[in-house]
Amino acid sequence: MSGLESWARALLRCPACGAVLSDAADAHGSPTLVCDAPEHHAYPVRDGIPVLLVDEMVTGPVGE
Repeated sequence: MSGLESWARALLRCPACGAVLSDAADAHGSPTLVCDAPEHHAYPVRDGIPVLLVDEMVTGPVGE
């Protein structure tokens, strides 16, 4: 997720479980943040801004 300072990026956590978030892409190639928990909660990134709302969360493997 470019444009975000590394120290700020390191602070981001999954709002559902508190796990670390990693950069990924969804099935359409759009940027996403995915937690490292077994549930793989995924959150969209819109216009470079992570949408860390549980209502926007997708659960399951990313890119499918």
